[in-house]
Amino acid sequence: MYRSHNCGELNASNINTEVTLAGWVQKSRDKGFMNWVDLRDRYGITQLIFDESRTDKTVFELAKTLGREFVIQVKGTVIEREAKNKNIPTGEIEILVSELTILNTALTPPFTIEDETDGGEDIRMKYRYLDIRRNPVKNSLLFRHKVAMEVRKYLSDLDFCEVETPYLIKSTPEGARDFVVPSRMNEGQFYALPQSPQTFKQLLMVGGMDKYFQIVKCFRDEDLRADRQPEFTQIDCEMAFVEQEDILNIFEGLTRHLLKEIKGIEVDKFPRITYDYAMKTYGNDKPDIRFGMKFGELNEYAQHKEFPVFNAAELVVGIAVPGAGNYTRKEIDGLIDWVKRPQVGASGMVYVKCNEDGTYKSSVDKFYDQDDLTNWAKATEANPGDMIFVLSGPANKTRAQLSALRMELATRLGLRNPEEFAPLWVVDFPLLELDEESGRYHAMHHPFTSPKPEDMALLETEPGKVRANAYDMVLNGNEIGGGSIRIHDKATQQLMFKYLGFTEEEAKAQFGFLMDAFQFGAPPHGGLAFGLDRLVAILGGQETIRDFIAFPKNNSGRDVMIDAPAAIDDAQLKELHIKIDMI
Repeated sequence: MYRSHNCGELNASNINTEVTLAGWVQKSRDKGFMNWVDLRDRYGITQLIFDESRTDKTVFELAKTLGREFVIQVKGTVIEREAKNKNIPTGEIEILVSELTILNTALTPPFTIEDETDGGEDIRMKYRYLDIRRNPVKNSLLFRHKVAMEVRKYLSDLDFCEVETPYLIKSTPEGARDFVVPSRMNEGQFYALPQSPQTFKQLLMVGGMDKYFQIVKCFRDEDLRADRQPEFTQIDCEMAFVEQEDILNIFEGLTRHLLKEIKGIEVDKFPRITYDYAMKTYGNDKPDIRFGMKFGELNEYAQHKEFPVFNAAELVVGIAVPGAGNYTRKEIDGLIDWVKRPQVGASGMVYVKCNEDGTYKSSVDKFYDQDDLTNWAKATEANPGDMIFVLSGPANKTRAQLSALRMELATRLGLRNPEEFAPLWVVDFPLLELDEESGRYHAMHHPFTSPKPEDMALLETEPGKVRANAYDMVLNGNEIGGGSIRIHDKATQQLMFKYLGFTEEEAKAQFGFLMDAFQFGAPPHGGLAFGLDRLVAILGGQETIRDFIAFPKNNSGRDVMIDAPAAIDDAQLKELHIKIDMI
């Protein structure tokens, strides 16, 4: 037996108990006649004491050789600690060691294994197994486990069944780029790693499973960012004989359950807004509603006033920033420079100070009088002491720019409290979106999403106006889940493929198995998938997902710890029927 207790559970009730502990040396303090060692494992830290007058001489001398991160086992007696540490659960006791065994020595780690470390991100990624020993990363992984267990408990209690679906599947042209896997036994042919289990979960509904879920790995070969990895985890769900309202209620319940059990927070019924309202009011389809700053459209009050910039714009739109009326000219110029950055792309910005006496001072006073600016204030819901910032240009581009500014200002003003949670549903997404380069329509979600029945007639005449039976759950400005009611009959699915530009042969080659299945009694069905990595990070109060993944990739999609991806040798290439001159 390597240990009778862990390093986080002993306290004053265990005094005079003989114990065996094992773990890593966090630090040691040698006072000559007495030596203290902090022993660490996953559960906590226990202080060990080696006393020249009470400890065997051999054990005492061996303790002086211990280095940081040595793996050791000790036996001894729990005694009361003279200098108590109220900051840790074991702070009232220490172990008077009688036996010491060095299980493994350790090199000096390249960074300190402390909550606040001296290691940069690159070095910690290279030695991720050491980083996991640090409390922030370890606790993030334990937090992820707790969330996953609560998800499984909630769904299992509602009769959902967890079913595994294949990882080696068929590549499809829709969505992001696939990761592909060459087949040794089928020369010249490739599997793809799944971007989601979408078609398989629909087939499970055809198979009568009724309620399915899976916490599953998915793969997308796309550019990375803070909340995106090439492999990620979904809470994937599907239900038969349901309408949209059934699904929204179930997964509102799941989110409410997680907020209560994980964060101790009670949330009322989630607001629901349409996609069109979200874009018009917040400039994006995943709005953060923890704060205001709703968009106010100003075309009616800002155009035809001899200001050519606004007159030429498709959209003039502004936001009122609370309490920003005291911004200095330097601060305002800094924000103008911020929106001009290539990442945002605005050509400039107009501002209006809302004075406490009810008057206004703007950067365009030459063109607009106090009555005009009063209308701007009403449209943006500005109050005395606020500042109005206004952008103009092409409608979609300008909304995106103002949305970026809104989020930046909220961050600067401390309005994005990570311990405050504001979920909502965004519904009535467009079924199709036009790719301006190719001139083709693409499915905004995926080609299996059902159109709103009342919009079906528009497919022939105005396909861009057809709404989908689709919905996203948004939490604190992040899309954490999305889904739809699916198409469940062959005729409608064929029609969808037609409007997406598939020939009949292409549709059959790619998705014939699904349309065939629909002919054998497919029930109405729909579902939703949560991004587990992103959900856990938000519940954990973080913006990035990396620390909630045991072995993440870097921004180039590389695992620097194991040095992957990597070349493979010629023999493997030959076995896979891949010619050297192909790569």
